[in-house]
Amino acid sequence: MTDPGRTTILRAARKAFAREPYDAVTLRGVAADAGVSAALIVKYFGGKEALFERVADFTEAAQLLLAAPNERLGEHAVRTLVEYRRANEQDLLVRVVFAAGKGDERAQIREHFRDQVTRAFAARLTGADADLRAALITGQLLGLGAAIAIDTSGPIAAADPATIVELYAPALQSLIH
Repeated sequence: MTDPGRTTILRAARKAFAREPYDAVTLRGVAADAGVSAALIVKYFGGKEALFERVADFTEAAQLLLAAPNERLGEHAVRTLVEYRRANEQDLLVRVVFAAGKGDERAQIREHFRDQVTRAFAARLTGADADLRAALITGQLLGLGAAIAIDTSGPIAAADPATIVELYAPALQSLIH
């Protein structure tokens, strides 16, 4: 998605759905946070339910993270996560962390994450404990994404992406084997 209006709306919607229960989120509130009109949200997404579905969808994230052969998957996933964050000022996965609370909508985000990311990794793995290893891989990617989001001026923020990949990817790759 390259349209800055859509990106801005999605960023504001992710924040809104992370902070508030579904029923408390309004298109006007998301629009105000995004600096656009509610009509533009309707034009792009069709309404609040469709906007939420887009926020809860991890298909694009999974496609980006899994776009490498297994022999290089750990390196690729780490590099993709770091470079995506730096290029877009948002993380591919961390929004699932905010879905840890109660409510059907938060359960839906967690379910989409499991179905679209963790199970996609598991489907690529061979050998014993593929489901467990996939959950550990996505857990490590979530941890890295959260660390990058938190460390906006420290060593992670200043590090060259290649250095992060060199240090972090072997742990993921050991789970891929």
